Amino acid sequence: MTISRRHALAGLIGVVPMAAAAESAYAIKPVAVADGIWMIHGADEPMLFANGGAIANIAIIATSAGTVLVDAGPSIRYGRLLKTVAEELTRQRVVRVYVTHLHPDHGMGITAFDPAIVAALPGTIADMKRDGSGFSDALYRLLGDWMRGTDVVLPGRSIDQAAEDFGGCRLRLLALAGHSAADLALLDERTGTLIAGDLLFLDRAPSTPTADLERWRESLSVLAALRHKAAIPGHGPFDPTGRRAIDQTRDWLDWLDMTLRQAASSGLDMVEVGDLPIPPRFAGMAAARYELQRSVSHLYPALEAALLPRVDVEGE
Repeated sequence: MTISRRHALAGLIGVVPMAAAAESAYAIKPVAVADGIWMIHGADEPMLFANGGAIANIAIIATSAGTVLVDAGPSIRYGRLLKTVAEELTRQRVVRVYVTHLHPDHGMGITAFDPAIVAALPGTIADMKRDGSGFSDALYRLLGDWMRGTDVVLPGRSIDQAAEDFGGCRLRLLALAGHSAADLALLDERTGTLIAGDLLFLDRAPSTPTADLERWRESLSVLAALRHKAAIPGHGPFDPTGRRAIDQTRDWLDWLDMTLRQAASSGLDMVEVGDLPIPPRFAGMAAARYELQRSVSHLYPALEAALLPRVDVEGE
């Protein structure tokens, strides 16, 4: 019998946590947000063993041609339950699963689906191919038995069109970037509902492990120009205005960029930057301190290299 690295890592988590996970179940509770569209609200917190990694928002769309899902959660266990819940809700089989970007809280659950119905941007597929094993190892360490049986599976369909029609339900597919190198956003043209993946956060601090802040803000400008009525962010509550999530995400990114640049120019170290005050307007935002400190680790070294002159002692 061959034991994979993935399953060996799961075995290192320990008997008690694994047993606890085996006795627990994901709570998948779709809430109607538009005609024929439901949102599953992920936990507004970091990925933890206690939440099984189920922190990303998921969208379910009912069409006459079948059920469409946007993102699939962190594990095969989540994906299987999602499929059951969605098909019972719509009384239609799942015919398409979109993956908005490479991060595992959104995409590892595609293991539960036929890759032939799973679609993503070419850049997302390439990123998942490059980083999938590393993400898998990290999630097995963190989530233990929640991840049992979850393999790295790549989407079988590469998105090369601007829209896809499901029996008259036309979904516009927007190839953007910034939160990652390839971010998919979808607009349901019938209801005006924007499903934005992690390009949008609401009342939950944006995460930046693969972010390009300038490209992200450009993508926010594209989303702001769309004629949409409401928005499902990648994390946080449903936005019935369609605008608040865009404005808040941009506000956080602008503040973060300015704060990190000023800190680098002032010579602060990474610990000092992570402890800087967060503006009162972000006081109600979940995980704000956590994400600020993560963003310092993600972005600050490159900013220091770009903004601070190199001083070579030798030869002077």
